[in-house]
Amino acid sequence: MRYRLTFLTGAIVGYVLGTRAGRERYEQLRKAAQRVAQNPAVRNTAESAAQNGRAAAAKAAGVVGAKVGDRLPGSVTERMRSLREQRTPADDDWGTSNT
Repeated sequence: MRYRLTFLTGAIVGYVLGTRAGRERYEQLRKAAQRVAQNPAVRNTAESAAQNGRAAAAKAAGVVGAKVGDRLPGSVTERMRSLREQRTPADDDWGTSNT
């Protein structure tokens, strides 16, 4: 409940400040956010974080699969195996450029 109240308060404050600031301020903030997002240092950091996250997820999947693999239904195990075989390490469907 506490998190819902915090979110609701933040949404209300954002709405009030947004309506007071107007469209001009919104456009300024949007352009500033775009400049930050297009910054090469930010992009490289985001890409490396995504790669690290994928590596951690793959490692966790291996550990979980080893621990509960024999308890999973055969259809789930077969699906996981087929997905592993289809995907190569070079596949990158997250939109990152690996630069």
